Amino acid sequence: MDKKMSDEELVTIAMQIILHAGNARNHADEAFDFAKKFKNKEAQDKLKEAHEEIKQAHQAQTDVIQQEAAGTQYAYSPLFAHAQDTLMTITSEINVTEKLISTINLLKKGEINE
Repeated sequence: MDKKMSDEELVTIAMQIILHAGNARNHADEAFDFAKKFKNKEAQDKLKEAHEEIKQAHQAQTDVIQQEAAGTQYAYSPLFAHAQDTLMTITSEINVTEKLISTINLLKKGEINE
């Protein structure tokens, strides 16, 4: 049986995605700031927090997609599309931040030469 998701439900989920993704971005930025000061443990702790937040955002999106696959219908929502875009962008930012932190650590150890 098909069910229709209310606009309010979708807005709530979209805002959860945006909130958790935004928190993840903040943690990733803090991780990079720690890494620049060679505070690797603190940087890794912040990256862990970033991953926990992005996981929550991703789960909220996945729940909507699974509900749609199961027959739940909802009207197109620019806010939900924005939330998905935000999630994707910040996931990429976290990945780049991790690579930059790895590079900083290699430089600190003197393992990168010209």
